[in-house]
Amino acid sequence: MFKKIVSTALFSLALTAVASAQRIAYVDVTAILESMTEYQKAQDQLDKLATQWRQEIAQEQDKVKGLYSKYQAEQVLLSDEMKRTREEEIMNKEKEVREMQRTKFGPEGALFKKREELVKPIQDKVYGAITKYAEDRGFEFIFDKGSASGMLFADPKYDKTEDLKNILK
Repeated sequence: MFKKIVSTALFSLALTAVASAQRIAYVDVTAILESMTEYQKAQDQLDKLATQWRQEIAQEQDKVKGLYSKYQAEQVLLSDEMKRTREEEIMNKEKEVREMQRTKFGPEGALFKKREELVKPIQDKVYGAITKYAEDRGFEFIFDKGSASGMLFADPKYDKTEDLKNILK
């Protein structure tokens, strides 16, 4: 038992010595990106595009509702064949609208691709600046405080967000 306690204590001491020799910092990548004019412009462009597409989809959904309302109003006057034709028309239109939503907003949709086109070069610029900053100043680790990195506490004296913002201005 005593051996186990001593070995645990020695291991903890060794870890503390190793950890104290490392230079660690953190930044908030989201805050850096949001402070950049080019990122704000890209976000505005994406927001406008998304709004435009949502409006187009809403218009198409309204058309489907109109077709359905018209069908319900005329249903008693239609033959079975005409009913099936109208129902198919409505279902096909609904399918078109779902497809439109998927192609615009789906995981590999147009908005995702546009975001990648506009934002990725800016993110690459930020990550390049972080890498250069770490290499120039001898940091061994820099964490992103804004992501789900698992960092639960960070001493503000290690926050280098403002430094990176200034570099990127």
